Amino acid sequence: MTSLDALRPRLPSPLRELADPRFAGHGIRLLLKRDDLIHPELVGNKWRKLAPNLTAAAGRTVVTFGGAYSNHLRATAAAGRLLGLSTVGVVRGDELADRPLNPSLARCAENGMRLHFVDRSTYRRKTEPQTLAALLRAARAEDAYVVPEGGSNALAVRGCRALGEELAGRADVVAIACGTGGTLAGLAAGLAPDQRALGVPVLKGGFLDAEIRALQEEAFGGPRGTWSLDDRFHFGGYARTPPELDAFARDFESRHGLPVERLYVAKLLYGLVALAEEGAFARGTTIAAVVTGRPFP
Repeated sequence: MTSLDALRPRLPSPLRELADPRFAGHGIRLLLKRDDLIHPELVGNKWRKLAPNLTAAAGRTVVTFGGAYSNHLRATAAAGRLLGLSTVGVVRGDELADRPLNPSLARCAENGMRLHFVDRSTYRRKTEPQTLAALLRAARAEDAYVVPEGGSNALAVRGCRALGEELAGRADVVAIACGTGGTLAGLAAGLAPDQRALGVPVLKGGFLDAEIRALQEEAFGGPRGTWSLDDRFHFGGYARTPPELDAFARDFESRHGLPVERLYVAKLLYGLVALAEEGAFARGTTIAAVVTGRPFP
């Protein structure tokens, strides 16, 4: 048994049908792929992306990157505590260094992650070799294993292929909220030829198409699967949760007794309801919506 096996992930994650008149009224079946139930602390796609990278780290310190409310930073910190690994989080925004930690960063620190705050200009250049080397020196982690922001690299993409394989033949469309695009890149590769993946970006900017293509090239040597993006449902950008979205999420929770994570899952579900009402899916379509996280704190 490997150390990751000792964490006892729940795989494959459960797939459940949800009765909702907003879909049933259009002749659509809605399934929820409950990746939020894989592990209590390494939730959803965070497990799928981190697991192969943690194996590759082989006990070395893990350095990764994120903003002040990063789910990825929290998951990496939790993994470090559970596996006895040293972790360093490079956090966007040096102005945060002199402020009290928000609940997300406080959880990272509680789990033993050493936080290193950098200015936003440097953070934008973090993938440049010279800048990355300087960041690692400043963080006293020059020999660390580096995981990119959001955990999306070739190993992560190949790890997420299992999500598509678990859903092969179970739905016509598999929909997922997207941050850095790694999960969608792997998901699409694992689906059967007659299935397609739909990504709902939670950041504005329209950059994900090229990112996903680059990730598939890195992971598989070229494009894999059928996928598309609908970037209308970001609600202004990452961590933006206006009253309309919050009201939708509270209504969904009331209807189905399911806690709805706001930054990703609420935007996905809102988008699917809107698309169903627009007639974007033919009658008889089965949609599987991937629940990638749960509310925090």
